[in-house]
Amino acid sequence: MTTLADLPDLAPIVAEHDYPVLFATVSGAHLYGFPSRDSDIDLRGVHILPVVDIVGLRAPTETIGRMWMRDGVEMDLVTHDLRKFTRLLLRPNGYVLEQLLSPLIVHTTPWHAELADLVPGMITAGHAGHYLGFAATQWRLFGKSGDLKPLLYTFRVLMSGIHLMGSHEVCAHLPTLIDRLGAPTYLRDLITAKACAEHQRLDQITGVPDHDRLQRDVEALIQQLADARDRSGLPERPSVAGAVEDLVVQARLEDGASLGMGW
Repeated sequence: MTTLADLPDLAPIVAEHDYPVLFATVSGAHLYGFPSRDSDIDLRGVHILPVVDIVGLRAPTETIGRMWMRDGVEMDLVTHDLRKFTRLLLRPNGYVLEQLLSPLIVHTTPWHAELADLVPGMITAGHAGHYLGFAATQWRLFGKSGDLKPLLYTFRVLMSGIHLMGSHEVCAHLPTLIDRLGAPTYLRDLITAKACAEHQRLDQITGVPDHDRLQRDVEALIQQLADARDRSGLPERPSVAGAVEDLVVQARLEDGASLGMGW
């Protein structure tokens, strides 16, 4: 499993942000357990805008993102203002949920911990729909490109959804999911193959399943996720929307107000 010790020092990137950062974590292939030697580093997080940016006449820029090369490594940074990020959390959106709980923590604050503590009340049966939709997109991309990356994403998101529906716990790490769910054993060979190059193609690898076998396995996981959703006992709506709103208001008044006063 990737640790922060395996990655370049990312703290200076957070320190250079235009606004206070409430948390920053590593997402993408490093979190999912199938990075390549040339994988970019996906840094995700939450910043907080000044109060004046929120209450003024102009619509605030709630998402800040950029990509650049740093010491030969491609960096991909995306942060959302706290209000936008929490709206995504409550929508529901498994992608941001995984960012919030990523063990690859570059920067954290008490607000990060408080928000993470509310996660059990955010998990709903609707998260299955997020993972089903994400998997369908990645499967189509695999059909067009033949790349291992979208294929592994397809399996990863379906298995993350199944695990979430069954255990009510977030897990985005594909090798761990393979251990827990007993998924097709060839996935480990595909992970090993992808380590050689970010855009490794399936037809460049010997001894891999054909497309029909892959499609059967994907369809089986789709059905498994739908079944797990139906018996999950999870609510249709988050139970902590009020608590999340209170956190956003408190954080804005404390950290955002200090920005507006030029502190």
